[in-house]
Amino acid sequence: MEIYSNEDRQVSALKHFFSQNGKALMIGAVLGVGALVGWNYWNNLEDRSARDTSAAYQKVTTAINSSQPATLEAAANFASANNNTYGALAALDLAKHYVDANQLDKAAAQLQAGIKDTKDENLQAVLNLRLARVQLQQKQPDTVLKTLENVKGEGWTAIIADIRGEALLSKGDTQGAREAWEKGSASDASSTLKEMLQMKVNNLPG
Repeated sequence: MEIYSNEDRQVSALKHFFSQNGKALMIGAVLGVGALVGWNYWNNLEDRSARDTSAAYQKVTTAINSSQPATLEAAANFASANNNTYGALAALDLAKHYVDANQLDKAAAQLQAGIKDTKDENLQAVLNLRLARVQLQQKQPDTVLKTLENVKGEGWTAIIADIRGEALLSKGDTQGAREAWEKGSASDASSTLKEMLQMKVNNLPG
């Protein structure tokens, strides 16, 4: 569906950016390095560290196979050991496999950890949206609504509206769902997404 492909395209774009700009992802500050030689040494060390982390991320996430627990464990260990954007991306990949296996508690835990690991606003938005979807499957509508409050940045209005409407409808708030979906339908979203939200409005009773 369009609403999912929008998120997937954002994730793919983020992964491409991080693979090309690994140096900028490494968290930390250079303290007490006053000499040019010291700066160059740190700069080269940071470059190597970023490249190594990027390569390790590619290796563990490419190998993930839900039928092979060892690959899931390797990805989980990588995500836990890397409190940075690569760790967050690994958590996102791992969460998808857990959702497919209907292990929703594990998926939610990975997404929550990933949110803490990255400072990138768009990646945080994707992680929060995926978390909200998992919480919806867990039948936790109030938690879903709180999670959606953490989604920042432009371009997410319609997707937020879709999930919010589903959460409100599950609480029996038909009018709230209607208002959420109408807001999403009126947003600057793709025509396909807007039509889908309008269809949900049309299918509501009354």
